[in-house]
Amino acid sequence: MNSVLLPSELRPIYEKVTVGQRVSDADALILYATQDINALGRIADLVRERKNGNVATYILNRYINYANVCILSCQFCAFGAKKREAHAFEHSISEIAATVKSSLEQGITEVHMVGGLHPTLKSDWYLELLRAMRALDPNLHLKCFTAVEIRHLAERVFKRTIRETLETLREAGLGSLTGGGAEIFDPVVRDQICRGKETADEWAEVHRTWHQLGGRSTCTMLYGHIETHAHRVDHLRRLRELQDETHGFTGFVPFAFEPEGARPELRHIRHATGFEELRNLAVSRIYLDNFDHVTAYWVSLGLPLAQIALNYGVDDLHGTIMEEKIFHMAGAKTPQEQTVGTLERAIREAGREPRQRDSYYRRIASTRPEGAPNEKPALAS
Repeated sequence: MNSVLLPSELRPIYEKVTVGQRVSDADALILYATQDINALGRIADLVRERKNGNVATYILNRYINYANVCILSCQFCAFGAKKREAHAFEHSISEIAATVKSSLEQGITEVHMVGGLHPTLKSDWYLELLRAMRALDPNLHLKCFTAVEIRHLAERVFKRTIRETLETLREAGLGSLTGGGAEIFDPVVRDQICRGKETADEWAEVHRTWHQLGGRSTCTMLYGHIETHAHRVDHLRRLRELQDETHGFTGFVPFAFEPEGARPELRHIRHATGFEELRNLAVSRIYLDNFDHVTAYWVSLGLPLAQIALNYGVDDLHGTIMEEKIFHMAGAKTPQEQTVGTLERAIREAGREPRQRDSYYRRIASTRPEGAPNEKPALAS
């Protein structure tokens, strides 16, 4: 790329990127301020290509929410419920195992499972759940629980330290942690969108401890609500610093706030524009130089915009999902699943080579069973 074609304010940052030099927080704010989305995308794509070549990945996974009953009442959340609320749900271990068994027949390699901070489920229930899923297929990867769920389990359920709780869950089959609950790390913002949730340091402590135990996890950012660009940069900086320390994050998965299902004080906020979503992905790709992968979460973006994001620094389209509840209960109008054929077609149309991956973003051969449905897999209930 000829730097002369870039806006003058972006040229010094481009020069840093071309020689592999880390960009600063001030640089990131300049990137967020630019209106030249295509120039920003070209810089982000330099990083993507350097790290991943021309390959874009996806995973065959199944989302499961074991329950949405929760002791918290986060202002942005339409998922959580009190036990007697109409939209509250709670699945039994046998129901969940049946869903996983059905999904395994469709070739999934990962279960992605989160829930609310349930007030009454006991430690044995969580351990039995993990063991029941693992018993179905010892190679199935169980990516379960957010950092705040882990803290809840440690403090209220297992009544043990975070390290001891993580070790116990790992022995029962836990493979990796999800990145949820990060939202925006700034304490003033957190007080307005998720009052009572864990702090940024508490979120980081769980992931740091898991990484120290040899585990891996993803991390996230919820943007497009009351935060500023400076808040986003602060969030990215904290993630980059923790990654410098532990090298335990596999990928970064940002997603936009869904205002429709939020509590009244946040419902007036307009959904992030496509321009803003592409800009956030591109800035993240440039800034997070110690992350190998940035995922476009099609559940939030929609697949057409996620496909475009493959030219703005993104190298992964997440997965088949099969049944997503959290964003759809908040008002998302995207599908609840994607087929392998649809994901691969979107990747090829963007000029990338599609490859299936595992939970650690390692490229693998397709695991879809011979004769298994591709264009329209059946949903497990």
